[in-house]
Amino acid sequence: MPALPPPPVPGVDMRFAAVAIDYDGTLAKDGVVHPSTVTALERLVASGRKFILVTGRMLSELLPLFPQATLCARIVAENGAVLYRPSTRDQRLLADRASPALVEVLKRRAVTPLDVGDSIIATVRPHEVSIMEAIRDLGLEHHVIFNRASVMVLPPGINKATGLAAALEELQLSSHEVVGIGDSENDHALFQASELAVAVASAVPTLRDAADWVTAQDNGAGTAEALLALVADDMAGQAKRSTRHLIKLGKNRTDHAVTMPPVGENLLIAGTSGSGKSTLAHALLEQLIDQGYQTCVIDPEGDYPPMEKMIIFGNSQRGPTAAEIITALENPTAHVIVNLVGLPLEDRPAFFLELLPKLQERRLLTGRPHRILVDEAHHLLPKTWSATREFARDLQSMLFVTVHPDRLAPEVLKSIDLAVAVGHDPVATLQSIASHQGRRMTAESEGELKAGEALLWHRVGDRPAEKLLTAVPRAERQRHRRKYAAGELPPDRSFYFRGPDGKLNLRAQNLIMFRQLAEGVDDETWLHHLRQGDYSHWMETAIKDPSLAQIVHEVEDMPDLSAHDSRKRVANAIEERYTLPATGV
Repeated sequence: MPALPPPPVPGVDMRFAAVAIDYDGTLAKDGVVHPSTVTALERLVASGRKFILVTGRMLSELLPLFPQATLCARIVAENGAVLYRPSTRDQRLLADRASPALVEVLKRRAVTPLDVGDSIIATVRPHEVSIMEAIRDLGLEHHVIFNRASVMVLPPGINKATGLAAALEELQLSSHEVVGIGDSENDHALFQASELAVAVASAVPTLRDAADWVTAQDNGAGTAEALLALVADDMAGQAKRSTRHLIKLGKNRTDHAVTMPPVGENLLIAGTSGSGKSTLAHALLEQLIDQGYQTCVIDPEGDYPPMEKMIIFGNSQRGPTAAEIITALENPTAHVIVNLVGLPLEDRPAFFLELLPKLQERRLLTGRPHRILVDEAHHLLPKTWSATREFARDLQSMLFVTVHPDRLAPEVLKSIDLAVAVGHDPVATLQSIASHQGRRMTAESEGELKAGEALLWHRVGDRPAEKLLTAVPRAERQRHRRKYAAGELPPDRSFYFRGPDGKLNLRAQNLIMFRQLAEGVDDETWLHHLRQGDYSHWMETAIKDPSLAQIVHEVEDMPDLSAHDSRKRVANAIEERYTLPATGV
């Protein structure tokens, strides 16, 4: 058993506020929890984190085995069907009761052992065949779940993930604040409902493959290893290795996704007005909200329109209050926009500096909000602002947007992990940011950026800044698709099928017309433009879709491809991105 780590450092955000742990094979070995594992649990609870036990066992058999159940904030029993609160002994059934008809049929078929809980029906292999036949014969929708040699039958839609979700709702926590620890097949659902998935070394191979981290030790010793790592530094190293929840910044020149973690690293988006800062910021917000990460947007000038699932506090008639914002964020599913336009311009920085410590205090307790976006950051955190060491250290999981990075407080610039520059002279913008950290910045290319492009710099490593095509919000993607799929491009941006001798003059003013004409032109005309690279050039310059252009360019570079096959590949590439009506190609 490793030595106990010191208590967590005050002032450091708690990303993981809860741990969901399986019982048999994970917390316990042969049904018994070792004293050293209990000590690790006590240390976890003392750190302010919640312990949620998630097991396939019935409460009637679990509680006599585990007298330390009072350490649990909640117990999810019967593989997700029962929720128990040890402090009050309240029990809630989350599923239909066990089917009497199914139990009776299994008894007649001599299925033994046969244990019946409030909702679960449990036995062992190889009785799964008899169980599935009985479910079929009775016309039930129940499903069978395996836990090594154990076989469990549950009502439809019930598993460890649904039970954990019910526990988290009562505790006002999000799945993004949970570490899940398991060892067996039925823990796959637990992993899917946890931000960080940990398998003990003795776990089944498929679960180890699905885990973000596998402990060095087996069973309860492995769980204690994970708990002590969590108390020591919030599993910082293990969390960095997780790639399950990345946020997409855009695509690089080879069409590969460029990503960032949803929490932790600070991102700065800087550039001239109208260069695409807000477009990228909206795209990142959408992704965070879609994945369930709680977001808080500080909007000094009322530039952020209402977004799906976001609550706006403040308007042109009145400013927001810190109390209403903090109260709203107590709900893990709430996302807020803090509109400061109702406050006098000179009062906005003071309000923000009053609110920010309160947001950081909530992060210490719950890990939320997961991401704070500060627009016009140079106004709210100007050069003249001087932070205490503790305040500056707590600047984590921030997204700063500014037109004047040179006017930002030095503490903010020193905290930046990733910087995206758009608009005029992006190299100079990034060099200025890097210099505040005492670093040199090199770029893989110089010159102005095209619309939708940006330059990205990483603080860690010696990689040159890379050019990327930035992510765009759904509404803009939909406008783009409508415009270019069925809209009317002007004649000078339309595609013309002319053929090798220039005898044709067939105009395609959008992608639907392009596909229709492509299907109808003769093979010689089609291949003439294909071999010249005309299709990919048009899609990049006129349709403004470099990703589509790259795929089509790859088709153009296949000289042995027939006219029929190349037509089909180009048509499929267009349809996948723009969902066009079928044309029979």
